[in-house]
Amino acid sequence: MTASAAEHTLALSCPPDDVSAVHEFLAGVWQREPSVSVEDRIALELAIVELTSNVIEHGTRPEGVSCRLRLEIGADRFAALLSDDGVAATVDTESAELPDGLAESGRGLALVRMVVDDLRYERIADENRWTVLRARH
Repeated sequence: MTASAAEHTLALSCPPDDVSAVHEFLAGVWQREPSVSVEDRIALELAIVELTSNVIEHGTRPEGVSCRLRLEIGADRFAALLSDDGVAATVDTESAELPDGLAESGRGLALVRMVVDDLRYERIADENRWTVLRARH
């Protein structure tokens, strides 16, 4: 994190928490960070909520999943790191594409890639790490 970046963090334990906690968290961030444009707010909210939803839906173990979200707001860019102790993801973020119009699922990572500059996934030890980078608009 650079000296001029503001950092905001959220810890989730699902259950009982769910994606609504992320919406509430981001609403608070936008109140504390009025310089973030509406365009950036919408893009970041879509990306972060979609990633968190995917973790809760696909990565949860029988006992649940714990997540940590860190959002850095810098002068020129945003960085979000979502880490979780769920099952390892079997995705390729580089090849995420929208499915055909009749598909009922499978749009999440493709939508995230459409609104951010960089999306990365890595598994380190027993932790999933999702990183999102977006330049300020």
